[in-house]
Amino acid sequence: MTTPVKTPVKTTALTKRFGGTLAVDGVDLEVRAGEVYGFLGPNGAGKTTTLRMLLGLIRPTSGTVTLLGEAQDKSNKGLRKVGALIEGPAFYPYLSGLDNLRVLAGHAGVDRARVDAVLDTVDLADRARDKYATYSLGMKQRLGLAAALLKKPELLILDEPTNGLDPAGMADMRVTIRKLAADGCTVLLSSHLLAEVEQICDRVGVIDHGRLITETAVADLRGEGRLRVLARPFDRARDLLTELLGAGAVHVEADALELDVDAADASGINAGLVGHGVSVSELRWREPDLEQVFLELTGGVSHVD
Repeated sequence: MTTPVKTPVKTTALTKRFGGTLAVDGVDLEVRAGEVYGFLGPNGAGKTTTLRMLLGLIRPTSGTVTLLGEAQDKSNKGLRKVGALIEGPAFYPYLSGLDNLRVLAGHAGVDRARVDAVLDTVDLADRARDKYATYSLGMKQRLGLAAALLKKPELLILDEPTNGLDPAGMADMRVTIRKLAADGCTVLLSSHLLAEVEQICDRVGVIDHGRLITETAVADLRGEGRLRVLARPFDRARDLLTELLGAGAVHVEADALELDVDAADASGINAGLVGHGVSVSELRWREPDLEQVFLELTGGVSHVD
């Protein structure tokens, strides 16, 4: 039995220039076995260019790529156990979804029984005999995922996998990806959707202007939450909380106060304020806004939904 590679994706100083344009600038990426890794950044940040270099679709200007323990070179040996969906799927428009997958299975040396299995996985079995030209954008995206799964990949690389899907389809895609990871497949997906990354990914790399800004767990990227307090008289509440917690733990946010405390401290803080004649109308735990974190990391660039 083959021992899983601990780091299915690793790049070192990966760089790509197009003429005078530096599209990817010295990216050191590391994806761990069995995780769903989100490659997050605004449109034009260098996500797709990086993924295309991983797959050998374009050659790096400099730097190295290792996939599943194999150095990525002209032999493309590292791609044997990799499935991918990059920049939207392309199929024969007048063949059915089923026949398109059968054609691909034949070229890949995959048993045709596998076609039915992947159609079930992406919930397209009931439309499998319809022509590809009649498919919606979301259905085309799901057929592309089915094609990427034909070889039972150990590593799945997806570029904006929920593109064109309605909310229900996006939810189904998230469930499918998490199930694939639970079954041992490592998933690297790019996205500009903060909510998607937050719900589906274990770790995330943030790229902007071709540079990898940070690589961390989603929870660590988000940071610690705060206790939000809406109370009157406002000045009295602020002074009491500053005396109790220290000035550094009390933050004024418009007409509210936000406190650097544990969620378990809420009841005691409420009792203390009420006991000193302060009326509390709101007391709730507020998670940090992931979009604001992203904007701070990228210097205020906002192309992320």
